[in-house]
This record gives sequence, structure tokens and C-alpha cells, in this order.
Amino acid sequence: MKDYDEQLAALQLALLRTQQAMIEAGTRAVILLEGRDAAGKDGTIKRLTEHLTPRATRVVALPKPTDHERGQWYFQRYVAHLPGAGELVIFNRSWYNRAGVEVVMGFSTPAEQAQFLRDAPDVERMLVESGIRIIKIWLDIDRDEQKERLAERHDDPLKALKISDMDAVAQTRWSDYSAARDTMLVRTHLPIAPWYVVRANHKKPARLAVMRHIIRILAPSAIAKDVDGPDPAILFPFEEQALTDGRLSP
Repeated sequence: MKDYDEQLAALQLALLRTQQAMIEAGTRAVILLEGRDAAGKDGTIKRLTEHLTPRATRVVALPKPTDHERGQWYFQRYVAHLPGAGELVIFNRSWYNRAGVEVVMGFSTPAEQAQFLRDAPDVERMLVESGIRIIKIWLDIDRDEQKERLAERHDDPLKALKISDMDAVAQTRWSDYSAARDTMLVRTHLPIAPWYVVRANHKKPARLAVMRHIIRILAPSAIAKDVDGPDPAILFPFEEQALTDGRLSP
């Protein structure tokens, strides 16, 4: 991508200035980064956080719950990681596991999944009303692109730690994941906590779009005014029409 490095550096500087403003104002923000396996979550987070201070930035990627955690209120272990004043927390997969992989793999019951879809809007409404900014992003790729990226993980020894048991079923259960995604987006797209979709087949434009989006939401106007918004062909607010008009991979 032409001038990618130049754009990346400028956006990382704007993110750094945004974080300085957040720390001074005591702003609390949460980014929920979701998407299919190999959609580009790790690479996006790496570019987002590269120059931010670790004292006010946390990336949360929780392992599967323990037996004790399975006996808790579902949201409890996520609540423990919510931000304090001036902090930015990025969830690399979040409570929306219950609406995605748990649905497809049967890790939770249909009753638990239905309860989640009822509860999530209320939980997020409470968080927003308490002053936490929530940014929900779904990274979308098509089936062939996922197949290629998953194969690269096995061919590149530097990507060995990205390989998971879920990789083996990501392709065979593609349609099941699509159905779970569609239900999740429709049921949990809220005016106060909307979903934004990123067409992420091409990693570099997708990363830049996510960074522009975050800056435009979190930065004060003095910073945001100098940053162009994301290309709407790459990043756009979710609407149900996107499920059938080709903007989301079927």
C-alpha cells in the first residue's frame, strides 16, 4: 500500500496525543475487537498500542474460563478488567465470545446464549451511563482469505503461537460462524454502543481505518479535526442491509 508507513506514523502520533488528552481528562475507554479467526485482530492491536504508554493501556485476551469462573455471573471476569480514569482497555475478543465461538462449538447452552443476548445491551448501557466509552469493532474477511491466512500460520514458525484448536474448524463451520455473527450484530447493535464493521481482507487499509475511527471517537476536536475519517468502503456502521448486500462475507 502506497504511503502506508507515512500514514501509520501520523496516526500513531495522533493516537499518542489522544491518550495524553484522555489521561489529563480521566477518560475511560474500552475497545472490543472481534472477528473471525485470522481476521487481523493481533496485528491491528500491535499497531494501535505500539507507542502508547503501558501505564494507561491494557490489552486483555482472556483464556477459557476456569471451573470457578464458570460458576460466576458471565460478565464478572470481564468487569474486573474495565478501565480506571485515563485508561484505555482493548479486549482481544470479549464477552462476545458467548455470541460467537461458544454458539458454534457448543461451549454454552442455548439458554445461556439467549440470556447473553438479552443482558449484553443492558450491561453496555450501564457502562456507557457510568462514563465508559465503548467502541465495538467487527473485522470481517472472506472464506478464501481466512483459508490462506490460517495456512500461513502453519508455514511460518514465527506465527506458531497464533495456532489454536479453533483453527481446525474455522473453515468447516464457516456458515455456522456467519449465522452467529449475524445474530450477534443484529441483537447487540445499540445507539449508545453501536457496532462498526471493517472489511479486513487487506490488512494495511483495515488497520489504518480502525485507527482513524478510534481517533475520531476518542480524540478532542483539536486533534480529531486533523485526522480524516475512515474510508466508508472499508469501515462503516453496521446496518442489517449489510448482511445481504455483499458488505459482510456470507
